[in-house]
Amino acid sequence: MRALAVLAALVLAGCVGSPGPIAAAGSPGPAAGLPPIASLTDGVWMKGDLHIHSRHSQDSSNNPVAKIIALAETVHMDYLLISDHDNHVNGDVAHNTWSDPEFKSKSVILLYGAEWTTPRGHGTALSAKPYDHQRLYDVRNDRDVNIEAVKKQLGIHLSANHPANSNAFTFSYDLVDSVEVWNSAVWSTNAGAIRIWDGLLKSGRKLTGRGGSDSHHGYPDTPAQTTPLSYQAPQNNVGTPTTWVFAAGRSGQAVVDALTNGRVSISANPYAPRVEFYAGLHQDGRMDMMMGDNARSTGKPVAFRVQLSGKTVPGAAYTIKVVKDGAPFRTLTVMGETPVVEFSDTPAIGVRSYYRVEVEGPPTAYPEVPGSTALSGRMVALSNPICFNFDPNF
Repeated sequence: MRALAVLAALVLAGCVGSPGPIAAAGSPGPAAGLPPIASLTDGVWMKGDLHIHSRHSQDSSNNPVAKIIALAETVHMDYLLISDHDNHVNGDVAHNTWSDPEFKSKSVILLYGAEWTTPRGHGTALSAKPYDHQRLYDVRNDRDVNIEAVKKQLGIHLSANHPANSNAFTFSYDLVDSVEVWNSAVWSTNAGAIRIWDGLLKSGRKLTGRGGSDSHHGYPDTPAQTTPLSYQAPQNNVGTPTTWVFAAGRSGQAVVDALTNGRVSISANPYAPRVEFYAGLHQDGRMDMMMGDNARSTGKPVAFRVQLSGKTVPGAAYTIKVVKDGAPFRTLTVMGETPVVEFSDTPAIGVRSYYRVEVEGPPTAYPEVPGSTALSGRMVALSNPICFNFDPNF
């Protein structure tokens, strides 16, 4: 049980840290010299893909479920959502994707869901357990208020897919719990989605940003294929990008809960470093908040910590771009085996604000999916925001 009493008046939602010295503001240094943040002992980082298509999608007919799961197991994914187009099976994913004899894994948690494919754009519905997706499919042309009622009755997480492309989500964003801000291995196509996400955050909607490979693999896997999805076959696959969640435990429900709560980081592939973003409220060396958390500002400086965890390129420098309220705020450079950097700022009292980070640097190889790093370029990782003075009802 977390000791939240001290922060009850400040932290509206989040996890609490433990004492520990912090580096001077803006100075990089090895994380090995820093004590662990207590929140890291209260949960576990889990990685997976939240948007991928199998043979049960008509435009992915050569991609069997077993092939997808085998790659997920090979690259040590913790969870996976196979999100086939519901309109390709008339809403009946339960008797197609979920009932496929290959829909099983000994090591990967398989979530239940589908791509909600409607005339008003695409979304992803997901759950830790089977649900009646047919009901959501049947209201795809209804008014938002009716859709919201069905969503609540089903108890599912609903996410807006690729909000800036030709199948952009045009329902009310008050319907959803997250937004796909990094779609496919091609990072450059996500600028519009990031702008929409920043606009939603500035409006006070505390919506999680997530990733999804949206891998289809077209029809035949041949260099000569000419379908619009042909570029995806060799370079876009499981984990391009990879969505990390900080979950309370290793279960499907813990994954969904972490996604809903914004405890989420995105990296270019399963081997790329994960960015972790924390904040300390009391100038006492404690990291009291992490991505997804929301607190009331006090008028005092807040110490922010950005850390890269996992496999970094030896001797390489990484650029940390801090975004505040949708605008560039600070650029920092870090390097080392486990790069870490800190900066400080004072969120205004009573004014809604948020901070998030983007990480650029040398690509990390993904041997199982050659060519993917060429598409993602120098984009390494993306954090969710730490928020101040957000309406807790959002």
